Amino acid sequence: MRDDPRHVLPTHERKRLLSVVTGHPLPEVYDGMELTQRQARRYQQLGVRRMEGEPLQYLEGTVQFGPITISIDKRALIPRPETERMWERCVELLDEPEFILDLCTGSGCLALALKHEFPGAHVVGTDVSPEALGLANQNAKTLRAIIEFREGDLYEALPEDLAGAFDLIVSNPPYVEDDAYLPMEVRDHEPALALRAGDDGLAVLRPLVAEARRWLAPGGMLAMEIGETQGADVLALCGAAGLDARIEQDLAGRDRYVFATRR
Repeated sequence: MRDDPRHVLPTHERKRLLSVVTGHPLPEVYDGMELTQRQARRYQQLGVRRMEGEPLQYLEGTVQFGPITISIDKRALIPRPETERMWERCVELLDEPEFILDLCTGSGCLALALKHEFPGAHVVGTDVSPEALGLANQNAKTLRAIIEFREGDLYEALPEDLAGAFDLIVSNPPYVEDDAYLPMEVRDHEPALALRAGDDGLAVLRPLVAEARRWLAPGGMLAMEIGETQGADVLALCGAAGLDARIEQDLAGRDRYVFATRR
């Protein structure tokens, strides 16, 4: 017989799962609350999946990202606080951009949160994964946001008439080395395509940076999330691509973001 989630999972995780099965907001959830038979079965099923390592966010089915709530499942990477911080910095640094591009859009969290903040902007999101784009389109429909999602590898998805148009190119690309350690719940459940990027973790960042100037408007900004040890390499890539770049740290003080402008 499987372990009972009530005796294995931490209290805060039990409460989050109880919120899922009962539909009650977290402040109203408490251990020992009475469940219907159907709710109890569902709670047991979710608890077993959690004990086997499936991320809580996938079990809950939604995440809060900045000003929006989006659906999330195994088709896309779970949005992290680090990525939300990059959205915040883009909002702080930009003044009513007209054209925004989100590369490796995944769930669409960045594209949708930027559209929420800049409703007049034309926002485009690209991804090589049709599954991720299905989720992104689902989120856009739920939020009633008009986003142009395109399938393809980085800029290859874009029509030529958008070259030189973007005031902002933003991306949380894959940047984890192929042999780098990842926690089990990430390694076994989140899409490797959204995480792994070659022997040095730069396989996606290289073409992303190299071609950015061609798609940026004069004075346009490229904002990227990177691995904490990749700052020097990415700055060198930006310099070679004709971009003036700087590194910013995440809330833990680790190099995490590159902000670059077209010369």
